[in-house]
Amino acid sequence: MPHPIRLAVVGAGIFARDAHLPALLAQPDRFEIVALYSRTRANAEALAEKFALRADISTDLDALLARPDIDAVDLLLPIEALAPAVEQALRAGKHVISEKPIAPDVATGERLLGLYANYPQQVWMVAENWRYEQAFAAAAEIVQRGDLGTIYAADWALYIPVLPGNKYYHTDWRRSGTFPGGFLLDGGVHHVAVLRQTLGEIASVSAQVKQMRPDLPPADTLSAALEFERGLLGAYTVTYGAGASWANALHVVGERGALRVDRGLVELFLGGEPLPALTFDNSSVNHELTAFADAVQRGQAHRNTPEQALQDVAVVEAMLESAESGRRVQPKRFV
Repeated sequence: MPHPIRLAVVGAGIFARDAHLPALLAQPDRFEIVALYSRTRANAEALAEKFALRADISTDLDALLARPDIDAVDLLLPIEALAPAVEQALRAGKHVISEKPIAPDVATGERLLGLYANYPQQVWMVAENWRYEQAFAAAAEIVQRGDLGTIYAADWALYIPVLPGNKYYHTDWRRSGTFPGGFLLDGGVHHVAVLRQTLGEIASVSAQVKQMRPDLPPADTLSAALEFERGLLGAYTVTYGAGASWANALHVVGERGALRVDRGLVELFLGGEPLPALTFDNSSVNHELTAFADAVQRGQAHRNTPEQALQDVAVVEAMLESAESGRRVQPKRFV
């Protein structure tokens, strides 16, 4: 077994606390956290204390990236801060796992891809953990295996209330209105990743966007008609303004049956009869971090390439463009 990857965690916010640090510490044979960075020293110290981390605390990213004893960085920063940090880390010779989305817009993502081409020996994974949700992966396998036959239609309606009691509501950058789409981009890349993984590439979109609540700029609700390259039509609707009591399940209907999938659960209907439900754990961050370690230590391929992540952003950007222009838009292609 290779030595653990000597890792610096960059960012001390909610997802570092609730997802990445627990997942990293659950894999001590794969990761050794040697440093923790935050712009605010007190935040990093509080996080280190919470997890009893014996890691160096840093507020100087330049100095951190210059350290030869750090193999890789886990970038958990606000959307607008991610691209500069990715560029800095790649230039410093580090392996990188960076939170999604890859960038706030396609143009910035393209520039990063051009830069990354100069560092073929380094791993850069974009942390789209929904590609590592086992239920979504199982649903994709069912569709791609042909169990449902020809797919005729799919729809996904999500009602995700971002209210003052929601922990993400109180991250000011998410409600700043300063990056395209706001929550429609931040959450939308998750949904697009699942749609693409399950049903293939999205050829064109026609969308409408609105801001229903004044405290969720620049927009909180989107409804889109999707045409996939395989010929099927789909619908995607999401609002962050309010919630509902039923599950946010993706429905896929084909000539032989249908499935319904949500995080942790796949329900399958074949020949008009329901099959026993399939249940899965929700340890997607653990799974993607294991894949990152395998890529760094063993050169194994992973699902979250920068090209895949940029394709997710391209689809969301196409939806926003369609809503603004009133036209059907073809997303730019990167995969």
